[in-house]
Amino acid sequence: MIFTAIIPCYNEEENVPDIYAEILKNQAYFDSKGIETEILYVDDGSRDGTVSEVKKLMEKDERVHLVSFSRNFGKEAAIYAGLENSKGDYVALMDADLQDPPSLLPEMFDLILSGEYDSVATRRVSRKGEPPIRSMFARLFYRLMRKISKTEIVDGARDYRLMTRQMVDAILSLKEYNRFSKGIFGWVGFKTKWLEFQNVERRKGETKWSFWSLFKYSLEGIMGFSTAPLAMASVIGIFFTFIAFVAIIFIIVRTLVFGDPTSGWPSMACIIIFMGGIQLFCVGILGQYLSKVYLEVKERPIYIVKERL
Repeated sequence: MIFTAIIPCYNEEENVPDIYAEILKNQAYFDSKGIETEILYVDDGSRDGTVSEVKKLMEKDERVHLVSFSRNFGKEAAIYAGLENSKGDYVALMDADLQDPPSLLPEMFDLILSGEYDSVATRRVSRKGEPPIRSMFARLFYRLMRKISKTEIVDGARDYRLMTRQMVDAILSLKEYNRFSKGIFGWVGFKTKWLEFQNVERRKGETKWSFWSLFKYSLEGIMGFSTAPLAMASVIGIFFTFIAFVAIIFIIVRTLVFGDPTSGWPSMACIIIFMGGIQLFCVGILGQYLSKVYLEVKERPIYIVKERL
């Protein structure tokens, strides 16, 4: 039985040896269950010494492997590359910053080895240490996704999860370029057990996720797993068409009854600008979906490997 721990890395030089050491703290448990360990680092085009640190570990431990990208392709590409290059019967995804505690692995394995679950996933029950504004928008995002998408996306869900090879293969069968793993995990189905834990702050370094990058990532989720924005654009169009029809009737009746008094240009300008803004908003929604289609039909690879060791 082989277990693969996939660790996507982007400028995580300081955390590479720490996450390795934390995983191996569970070695006694792995030995008791007859589990062989494979630790796969996926370097997402880091500009620091991440690759060098991984190679140092490889020199002393043959269980450590490396896939290094030619440039930064993003965490979603790193996750896909890790899954594609993993050999394990059971595969776990975890962040290098130790916000995904490796100490949970024995409990996760006990649950999945029972045969009752295909996946054991984790979710944070608190966001202690996060900026309040980011936490508020994160909760709003999950609330919105539950309303507009049929795919289960749990509030506070982490990418940290342990999966069977069957589930991994199902995820790999989805080769879409625009990826949102939290949605993909839910879309493929399989029985999942959720483990709750308190938020853990990253051990070293700074997060690579700015508010803007998280916002763009949330748009990937909304547009990848819901057509609600397109429906909203249609509803807005129908609503304002009805308003315009009522306004035309009102103007005709007013003209017949009171004549045609001169109207002020400021009010007319405001109406035109408002309607123009609504139209551009709806066109923008269509443009976002069209851009996703454009990227998909080009069929570019999700990532390019510079080095595989």
